[in-house]
Amino acid sequence: MKTDFDVIIVGAGAAGLTAAQYASRANLSTLVVEELASGGQALIVDRLENYPGFPEAISGMDLGQRMEKQAKAFGARFEYTTVSAVERKDGFFRVVFTNGERTALAVIAASGAKHKTLEVPGEKDLMGQGVSYCATCDGPLFKNKRILVVGGGDAACDEATYLANLTDKLTVIHRRDRFRAQPALAERILKNPAVRVVFNTECREIMGEGKVARVKLLNNAENRTYEEETDAVFIFIGSIPQTGFLAGVDLDKDGYIPTTQRMETNVPGLYAVGDVRATPFRQLVVAAGEGAIAAHAAAAYIDELKGRAYR
Repeated sequence: MKTDFDVIIVGAGAAGLTAAQYASRANLSTLVVEELASGGQALIVDRLENYPGFPEAISGMDLGQRMEKQAKAFGARFEYTTVSAVERKDGFFRVVFTNGERTALAVIAASGAKHKTLEVPGEKDLMGQGVSYCATCDGPLFKNKRILVVGGGDAACDEATYLANLTDKLTVIHRRDRFRAQPALAERILKNPAVRVVFNTECREIMGEGKVARVKLLNNAENRTYEEETDAVFIFIGSIPQTGFLAGVDLDKDGYIPTTQRMETNVPGLYAVGDVRATPFRQLVVAAGEGAIAAHAAAAYIDELKGRAYR
């Protein structure tokens, strides 16, 4: 069957944009579908200091726009709409949008994961101005400054361990009376002299003019509200992988998509990259690498379908 495209990429973060570039350069007709704007999670990052090739910091928005321009230069097409379903039938994929549908021989899911937010006053307004969801991305901006970490799971303890190498003014709050992280990770934080741990405590408001200055906290054991000064609030209360539109895809216990080293899922011709994929390290540079691998694997898969695989 002749399809509308060789490859459809769902999501235009670093993984999806890199996949678009590599797929287009491999002479595959490529469509990228994004519901918001190119850049993905990087859009909330004001200063990217650790992306290779940019010794001067670049904004996540600027990087996303450059990557989109590069992918378009190689022939990738873009459509801004919401994908509601992806299903494989009769050897090809049907991708349903808000305003229609397209078909493809392969699909690369680069739909990412949405950070769970506190939904408190000031969080949204100060995002990128001291409110962050990525320690390795933004932690170095607050070296030797006051940092508050919110969360009590594996991610919170892992990220707090990293941040404790940057400052000795680190406070970790958790709404329960003990961490839910793995014992070894929790113990690492509890024994770290650079970290002050405060249990039974919730963040109720983030305050500041143009940047984070202080927070309002609730001691839920005493029902007591108080304020503390801080320069940054790092929030690690979980993520929600965006997989609801995918039919027949295996997920791990946390809802992420496990893949092979070639980014293959259990569905032939369907690849997963970036934050939607089960991975131990979520960074732009890692996502970009995964996007390149997926495009390369998709090209080989399509060559097999078209009977032109190199023997």
